Amino acid sequence: MPRTRSLAWSELKIGILAVAALVLATMLVFAVGGQGGFAWQRYEIKAKFPNVQGLKSGAVVRVAGVDVGQVTGVEFAGADVQVTLGVNNENQGRITEQSRASIGSLSLLGEPIIDISPATAGTPLKDGDTIQTAKTAGQIADVAAGATATLDEATAMIREIRAGKGTVGKLFTDDQMYRELNEFVGSAQAVASGIQQGRGSLGMLIKDPAAYRQANQALANLQEMTRRINAGEGSLGQLLKDDALARSMTSAGASADKILGGLQRGEGTAGKLLTDEALWKRVNAISDRIDKVVATLESGDGSAARLLHDKALYENMSGTASELKQLVADIRKDPKKYLNVRVSIF
Repeated sequence: MPRTRSLAWSELKIGILAVAALVLATMLVFAVGGQGGFAWQRYEIKAKFPNVQGLKSGAVVRVAGVDVGQVTGVEFAGADVQVTLGVNNENQGRITEQSRASIGSLSLLGEPIIDISPATAGTPLKDGDTIQTAKTAGQIADVAAGATATLDEATAMIREIRAGKGTVGKLFTDDQMYRELNEFVGSAQAVASGIQQGRGSLGMLIKDPAAYRQANQALANLQEMTRRINAGEGSLGQLLKDDALARSMTSAGASADKILGGLQRGEGTAGKLLTDEALWKRVNAISDRIDKVVATLESGDGSAARLLHDKALYENMSGTASELKQLVADIRKDPKKYLNVRVSIF
């Protein structure tokens, strides 16, 4: 009996040690796996990247900066690399079809990890689904590439400047341009000095209080004129403010348009004169005849021309008209003296 009890106790100790070892192994799995948990506590999603930048299995998976799982596989899928992500089931509602996975790092120069952007909208991804990927901003390679491109552009610019290309290059290499620029700077300094000394209109405006007061008064007058116009005072103000005047001018403009339209259509005498070629020729012919008559009168040919130019003829006709007028007056005064009718019968 005592020997049997000793063997049972030995077996019990072995069992206790085995359980302790199992618990320790479980704790080590949790310590090494981080937030990965057991296989039945997570689901897997896949992501494809053109370059994983040294990402390995066991790398941390984060959602909004929180550890939610780990990378369980990295393998080629054609020209891309397919990464399998084991994520805790409790975070499945935060990873939807609108989420994006990108490669980040634990620190500036640390090992790569997977960053997933959370999303509240969209359908949550299920086990085996593929999440869309996005390029990670601020990668060291991108910064280096940008810096290299900037240095190349700066080098090309310096090379062009040394070759005398462009305005800056000519300024460095062309003595004539340098002298012209120097003369321009000297002229600008002379103008500034003259203004400071009160020379010229601008200098007087700055230095002379009277000129300043006049300019200020002119501005005040302009403001007063603007105020009166806005108040509807004066002809311009009424033109802007008086609706009746505006309607009257509009009506006058419409009437003018109507008259011009009638002229263009050949209505009325003026319209026919503008559009009827035959009428225009007749008027032109009459004008030529009048010019000829005026020329004849000026040359002294004919009775009418002599009447205009011959003073003696004019005086004779004037005297005859006076005598005829006197005769008519005498006849009216004493008709019997001039009208003596005799009737004789044979």
